[in-house]
Amino acid sequence: MDRLLNVTAVLSAIMLIMVLISVRRAHIRVEYSVTWLLGAAAMLVLSRCRGVLDHLRVWTGLPDTPLTLFLLGAGVLLVLFFRFSVIISHLRDDNIALAQRLAILEYHMETIQKHEQ
Repeated sequence: MDRLLNVTAVLSAIMLIMVLISVRRAHIRVEYSVTWLLGAAAMLVLSRCRGVLDHLRVWTGLPDTPLTLFLLGAGVLLVLFFRFSVIISHLRDDNIALAQRLAILEYHMETIQKHEQ
């Protein structure tokens, strides 16, 4: 069990470092990195605070502490994926609206050029 918690802590710390480096190099925007930082920090705290993890295990009624850790990790990932799906959906809608506005502007420009000739 301790080995699993240590591996989880190391992976969480690596994730924190990778996100911070990506923000520093402008590979990821700050507003998107916050979710990854919170998720990695939550996993790091859970892997280091065995008492909190045991309390969550009892509260959720799960039979095993490693199962609790990975169930919470999967929950964090699901929340991350859902958040980014919402962001992607908004970006797609904005992209469609922008393409439509551009098409309207091009149409008006062509109309103006035809009237000038």
